[in-house]
Amino acid sequence: MEKKFVIPDLGTFGPESGLIELDVCTDGHAKKGKDGVVAVYSTGDRKVELICYADHTIAYVDSAIGYPAYYPLHPVQIEKPIKAVLMDLDGTSVRSEEFWIWIIQQSIASLLGDENFTLSEDDLPHVSGHSVSEHLQYCINKYCPGAPLEKAREYYFMHTRREMKEIMEGRGKEGAFTPSVGIKNFLLELKKMGIKIGLVTSGLYEKAYPEILSAFNTLEMGDPKQFYDCIISAGFPLQKGEVGTLGELSPKPHPWLYAETGAVGLNIPFADRNHVIGIEDSGAGVCAVRLAGYNTVGYAGGNIQSSGTSCMCGNFCQSFDEILAFIKANM
Repeated sequence: MEKKFVIPDLGTFGPESGLIELDVCTDGHAKKGKDGVVAVYSTGDRKVELICYADHTIAYVDSAIGYPAYYPLHPVQIEKPIKAVLMDLDGTSVRSEEFWIWIIQQSIASLLGDENFTLSEDDLPHVSGHSVSEHLQYCINKYCPGAPLEKAREYYFMHTRREMKEIMEGRGKEGAFTPSVGIKNFLLELKKMGIKIGLVTSGLYEKAYPEILSAFNTLEMGDPKQFYDCIISAGFPLQKGEVGTLGELSPKPHPWLYAETGAVGLNIPFADRNHVIGIEDSGAGVCAVRLAGYNTVGYAGGNIQSSGTSCMCGNFCQSFDEILAFIKANM
């Protein structure tokens, strides 16, 4: 019989969850069997660690650039009616992950001075769903140790701005931004039901908004700024000679983007969080939704399974039709 284990306020899991049992948290502060710690588990991608006590759990979010954080894991349950839906952009609303992974690859190729450089399959969970700096630092650590992150970021924005300009002028990489199947009907149905809709992305505004605009133009849905009740992005990049905004140290799997969308953008008090669901296709994303205290719906097609983060999903759906049926059943 497969061994099952309980994570307070999250659920009961087995080996299929992808969770990894640890003796001690990465920073060394929480150890199994000491100070009330019953167990420590890591998600498969080792981005989030769950420190289990007898009656509660604390999540430790690691950082590739030296600023980890602890968050309480709040219990969640669906309470009718669902009042708001928080939606990820890349991979959920728009299929664009391959494009942004390609930009990361181009950036590291430039950093290495090797135009033939390619990422490997096992890099994929580490170069999607997190912040630009996290992605680049992972690649630097693996492929060019000691190279400056600042230089990698320069290459990243050089490639990004070139490609964004090309795309906005009707050229650029073919198939870069494709609206997800069924999303138009899904969004319009939410509007009919009076459900608030928040769009959430770890992407910087300059790269995220062209995606949204491109998708809405394709779907003939008008101005996305007027359609969504709230759009939250990682803001603007910090670069020499420019004023940046907070975004690189607080992206998914940290909860802040989702917390700000729900609590500030949509004005939903924390006490009403069980009337909110978040839809995500990435491991970092489902962790961010869950740590923000919201019910998580995993959307097929991303890296949730491969990143070992399925434990963070209250539900997992294959299509927007399936998600819509779930929402209607909880109105």
